[in-house]
Amino acid sequence: MEFSIVFDDIAEQEADALVNAAETSLEMEGAVADALQSAANGPITETAQSEAPLPLGSVAVTEAYDLDATYLIHAAATPSYGSSQASAASIRAATNAVLSEAEQLGCQSLVMPVIGTGTAGFEFKEGAHIVCKAIAAHESFSLDDVQVITNIEQEHDYLKRIAANI
Repeated sequence: MEFSIVFDDIAEQEADALVNAAETSLEMEGAVADALQSAANGPITETAQSEAPLPLGSVAVTEAYDLDATYLIHAAATPSYGSSQASAASIRAATNAVLSEAEQLGCQSLVMPVIGTGTAGFEFKEGAHIVCKAIAAHESFSLDDVQVITNIEQEHDYLKRIAANI
């Protein structure tokens, strides 16, 4: 599947579904969660936590409140306990779960960050390769507009290079 790279704030995007990079406890911590919570103007944290705990590599779907999306998909790529660090396997599993869930929901558009990196501790470049390869390999039935997003210039440049080579 083709996808695009976006340099912007995820909370300002319009899509059928936006993705939150989450821990299995769904406590809504980290830069992506902070941006989504600020813009949602609703009890996103409480709604998400009602779905917790999630198995590592799985997803939960909640209302998006005032975000310009129908769904908010929480991707549990990071364990809440133990190492508290994402792994290649958990990032791959969570990315595939996001794509499958978006298809089941009938989404045509999806915006997601490179999950499992940042505060989750996994190295961005490796995580970016995992996420982008999983998206490229996904056979889509309804998704036709998938965007990988960052608001960090260096990450954006790196993502563009990855996308050009997949």
